[in-house]
Amino acid sequence: MADAKRVERPLSPHLTIYRPQLTSMSSILTRVTGNALIVSALMIVWWLLAAATGPEYFEVVNGFATSFIGDVIFGFSLLGIWYHYLAGLRHLIFDAGRGLEIETAEKLGWACIIGSVVLTVLTIIII
Repeated sequence: MADAKRVERPLSPHLTIYRPQLTSMSSILTRVTGNALIVSALMIVWWLLAAATGPEYFEVVNGFATSFIGDVIFGFSLLGIWYHYLAGLRHLIFDAGRGLEIETAEKLGWACIIGSVVLTVLTIIII
């Protein structure tokens, strides 16, 4: 049987000393926005079901959806939609084998973040 000698190996970097990179944060943000969009989709389904149920219940749900809290939720949902869309385009660029250099990947990450904020503001202004 082989000698069970313990080998000293370096430990993985701990979260307290690890510097998060833009590319990893944007990947995490893509997953977060995707899951958050499920919540806003459920709110839209709730609103549609309330419209099909009757006018009294629809007034309750519509009152919540058009309140300040509803506006904030749908505003962040709009931001999530734009970010998720731009991150998907970024992912398609990566799948084509382009933009994989560190500088280009970071520029594309900033483009997703800044672009989603600009497109959200423009959408709110237009609508």
